[in-house]
Amino acid sequence: MRRRLLWLPLLLLITLADAQGATRDPGEFFFDRSLGDFSEELETARDEGKKGVLIMFEMDECPFCHRMKTRVLNQVEVQDYFKEHFLIYTVDIEGDVEIADFKGTPMKEKDFAFKMHKVRATPVFGFFDLEGKMMTRFTGATNDAREFLWLGEFVVNDHFQKTNFSRYKRQKKKELRQQ
Repeated sequence: MRRRLLWLPLLLLITLADAQGATRDPGEFFFDRSLGDFSEELETARDEGKKGVLIMFEMDECPFCHRMKTRVLNQVEVQDYFKEHFLIYTVDIEGDVEIADFKGTPMKEKDFAFKMHKVRATPVFGFFDLEGKMMTRFTGATNDAREFLWLGEFVVNDHFQKTNFSRYKRQKKKELRQQ
């Protein structure tokens, strides 16, 4: 019995360490389920008091998309922050699935990505306001979860209206060094 009690504090420490770097499946906890009608998704975003809609433009064989999903979008802190502020969906830039754009116009995913939003490389994170207008976009993978959270703050706090993300990120790094 005494031996078991000695293991209890160690087990508690291991559990706490795991919780700090906690991850969850982004398919289940980051992305929302969509019926493919972004005009309806905008309505839902408005009803839920969100800042807007975030779309991750991706493709199946994209290593940077995979990296974002396995190193950044699976982080609990990232999921909680973005879910608070956005409805979040994916669009396959090579997809033939029919969807409806923010005005309700039917089209294939690949046309929504390429013809409407000029997405050629992946991933692209498109942040859309509650009217369906793109506020800003970020192309590529972020270095880590912290940088992706900065991207979220950049949009949520309207910094995109005054500067670009590179300058915002430099300022955030400078602030970190000064602490």
